[in-house]
Amino acid sequence: MKDGRVARVTLDRPEVLNAMDLRTHEELAAVWDDFEADDELWVAVLSGSGGRAFSTGQDLKELVELTEAGRAAPSTFGSKGKPGWPRLTERFALAKPLVAKVAGYALGGGCELALACDVIVASDDAVFGLTEARLGLMAGAGGVFRLTRQIPSRIAVGHLITGRRMSAARAYELGLVNEVVPADDLDAATERWVEDILACAPLSVRAIKEAAAVSATLPLERAFTHRYGWEERRMRSADALEGPLAFVEKRPPVWRGV
Repeated sequence: MKDGRVARVTLDRPEVLNAMDLRTHEELAAVWDDFEADDELWVAVLSGSGGRAFSTGQDLKELVELTEAGRAAPSTFGSKGKPGWPRLTERFALAKPLVAKVAGYALGGGCELALACDVIVASDDAVFGLTEARLGLMAGAGGVFRLTRQIPSRIAVGHLITGRRMSAARAYELGLVNEVVPADDLDAATERWVEDILACAPLSVRAIKEAAAVSATLPLERAFTHRYGWEERRMRSADALEGPLAFVEKRPPVWRGV
């Protein structure tokens, strides 16, 4: 759903705890394509319906059915060649910010979706986990790579090789989520993050996101001299003039995204 500058994306299979089947991936791909292309949309909020789960990841019932029918190829890292590619977890150049609103279970691929977002707001009953090892599977949608980058490596590997789950409080303690609130406050807390993002210049937000991601693998000296596409746009934008002018004139800035 489009709500002003906000794309509100809801995983809507509550009867299976928002597990994702192939059709869901195809539908999500169209949603993310539209979000990237629509200049009027500046931020997306991803959530799950029903209150019991953000998402429990891959629809294993469908996987078994496809396997028994001889239609499921062996899978490993990434989703290339599969329905919905590139999935959110592989849209590495997506510069618009993503906020995950997590209530209940965020397991397997559901956890990987949350890890691919820029901000995670969780209810105090949220549970995170990459449980693939317990199923003979692999956290191939980036979980292995992102978890070891987002929390201390030893702790991440411990969770990955045991499939242990993590409470919202522990996730916050480790810096995996930005905020944990009572379940009744989750909507309001998420909106505060959205409002704060929208208060910033959209090109600044995208340039910051891009620079943070790209520079993570660069030596510090090279990070300063690297050319970042969104920063090239921001530095020459009307908004780069609007911000200081609005400050001097003591008024709220009017961002145009150009």
